[in-house]
Amino acid sequence: MDWQLAYPAVLVCLIMLPLYWIVAWIRDRRRSASISPVASRVLAAGGSLRTRTRWLPVLIKSLAIGAMIVALARPQEVIGNSTSERDAIALELVVDRSGSMDDAVKFKGVRTNRLEAVKSVVESFVLGDGKSLKGREGDLLGLIVFGTYADTLMPLTQSHLPLVEALRKVQVADDNREKATSIGDAIILACARLKASEDAIKNETDDPDFTLKSKAIVLLTDGENSAGQYTPAQGAQLAADWGIKVYIIGIQGGATQVFGGMRINIGQEVNDQRMSEVAEYTGGKYWGVQEVADLEDVYAQIDELERTTITVNDTTTYRELYPPFAIASLIGLSAAYLLGASVYRSVV
Repeated sequence: MDWQLAYPAVLVCLIMLPLYWIVAWIRDRRRSASISPVASRVLAAGGSLRTRTRWLPVLIKSLAIGAMIVALARPQEVIGNSTSERDAIALELVVDRSGSMDDAVKFKGVRTNRLEAVKSVVESFVLGDGKSLKGREGDLLGLIVFGTYADTLMPLTQSHLPLVEALRKVQVADDNREKATSIGDAIILACARLKASEDAIKNETDDPDFTLKSKAIVLLTDGENSAGQYTPAQGAQLAADWGIKVYIIGIQGGATQVFGGMRINIGQEVNDQRMSEVAEYTGGKYWGVQEVADLEDVYAQIDELERTTITVNDTTTYRELYPPFAIASLIGLSAAYLLGASVYRSVV
């Protein structure tokens, strides 16, 4: 049985026991010295059994205090303290929140905007939908959003519910200074996050040769790169150097507005050829879709990505072992008090 102490430092208090014995011995000597001459002659003759065992309450109290200290240290049986290996990948989900993502669409019979439809599909990709999307349990997932600027909303994690909660709060950029599209910066940031995560796992496993065999970026956009410090080509170069595949999904159509009953494109559409070159340079793939309803099929294909094996800590549970020590301590202290107040009252 594997066990541990929750608070091992408490055992330092056991040094009080010898001090207690010394104090009890000094107190007993003083009482013996104050006994009358008649009583002294009786003790010299050997005394009764009660006199010869006057140390018993002290012993019982010592054991009780010791048991109490052990109980306070909280001994525990370790249950399920193990590690397991799961097939997983490190995957950065990168979502466009530029102004064009506010374009109205009809998704699953409901009128909404592009971003809300995308969020719904990405959530199903993460958690599964019971159909074509199996969910990414055990995978390392991160979330990055971008407009004019790229921001990390969730670092790579195996806790997917917080990631989904962060995704649900994403809104289309409402400031004109944030409505542009920085695809290159988003790819660079995603690469940096994946590389940092790989290095962290390498340090934790103490394996200098460890590499995540599958690192990927899934980027969704509905426009052309129009902002940022880096170009998509520069992002692709870095991704290729670090062994990261880039998968890009482009929603065609650009941003539109209605003028005089006619829908007019006002934004830059995705450049299929350029995005294909970026994705294929890294060993990834590009999908161009005309309707948001097609996104589920694309994410289902991405769901079949290759996987690698990483070590995952299982949940560790404990069974408390301190109750017997606590009960024994209470019984011992009670017994010592009763003996000292009755049988050994005139002796100790």
